[in-house]
Amino acid sequence: MICCRRDRGIRLDIIVADDKNTHYNLEMQVKNNKNPDTDTYVLPKRSCYYQALLDIDLLQAGQPYDLLPPTFIIFICVFDFFEKCNYVYTFKKRCLENLELELPDEATTMILNTKGTHGDISKDIKSFYDYVNNHIVTTDFTKQIDDEISYLKLDTKVRREFMLMEARLLDERREGIAEGEANANIATAKRMMAKGCYSLEDIAELTNLSLADVEKLKEEA
Repeated sequence: MICCRRDRGIRLDIIVADDKNTHYNLEMQVKNNKNPDTDTYVLPKRSCYYQALLDIDLLQAGQPYDLLPPTFIIFICVFDFFEKCNYVYTFKKRCLENLELELPDEATTMILNTKGTHGDISKDIKSFYDYVNNHIVTTDFTKQIDDEISYLKLDTKVRREFMLMEARLLDERREGIAEGEANANIATAKRMMAKGCYSLEDIAELTNLSLADVEKLKEEA
């Protein structure tokens, strides 16, 4: 099974199930984003959220939770999140009091680092990293990937879907930029209020907020 899905404004690129009913959720990450409010990287919590989404999807209504299949959340990153140069970072839950004890919940998170230099990976995975980083076809595996991408680009229906997806992503980026600017203006307005030397009219003019919005911030302070 292969499918693409969108939830809460995020995109789960692909979900695959093998013949043993193990499910894999893969997503490409091209930016190591931070939450501007907390100044923390979003990837770890993103992994947690994706795991929850995947579990909810896989567990049918009324089905006992112990029937959840094994799952892998896999991020293909074009940056080294941990800066340890590993090709792959694999995470499973372990007991802090005894690290040899592993919680057998069959949930695994993997971060694939295409910029890595250390570790043991297969020839196909290394060629895939080269393909992602430089679009270089070096093996039959990456040739199959490149041929499939070329075929999909030529398919009118798929190309239309790609265009629609790109348009939606562009809209989301614009909304995100607008939201970020609005949050920054609100933060600036609050700092100006705290100084106590600006009128509400001046704050509204300098932050591009409406006077009504500034008055509301004043009431909430």
